[in-house]
Amino acid sequence: MNVVQLKNQVRAYLAEAKWSHEGRIPTIEQYMLVALVTSGSCMLATWSFIGMGEIMTKEAFDWVIDDPKIITASTIISKLMDDITTHKFEQKRGHVASGVECYVKQYGVLEEKVYSGFHGQVEKAWLDINQECLKPTAVPMPILTRVVNLSRVMDVIYKEGDGYTHVGKMMKDNIASLFIDPLL
Repeated sequence: MNVVQLKNQVRAYLAEAKWSHEGRIPTIEQYMLVALVTSGSCMLATWSFIGMGEIMTKEAFDWVIDDPKIITASTIISKLMDDITTHKFEQKRGHVASGVECYVKQYGVLEEKVYSGFHGQVEKAWLDINQECLKPTAVPMPILTRVVNLSRVMDVIYKEGDGYTHVGKMMKDNIASLFIDPLL
């Protein structure tokens, strides 16, 4: 993460804080521009590259900074799945409006329609990830694999509810199977 990205991250957090303080629900387009930054997915992906050794060159980090399609798709998966599963709980806690509330307010539709639309966008993002992995790329495949795996983790965490905030038996079993009782 460079200084420009860090400034963008802080500006995005400030925008969300202003919306929350003013009780404002932005348009879905305004929300997505900010939320894709504040989700931290790009930052998390970048941090996951640290320690990969010689494979992570300056060119590879420059590739991440250029906002490649696979990183954007991974971020969309993470943010929309989070919004679908957590928005009701977060509203009870006084969080800033999620994409669901933004869409409902802007288009006057039921939440179920928003869920369906967001699931469609998640499916499209998975297609984008698959396409990016099938075509030649500026970075080695192990770097792309990190992004794919981050997306997979988000899918597991949010597929059956909010497994991040409310860790249940399934998530505990998943973690145990990886670290305590791995298949050899």
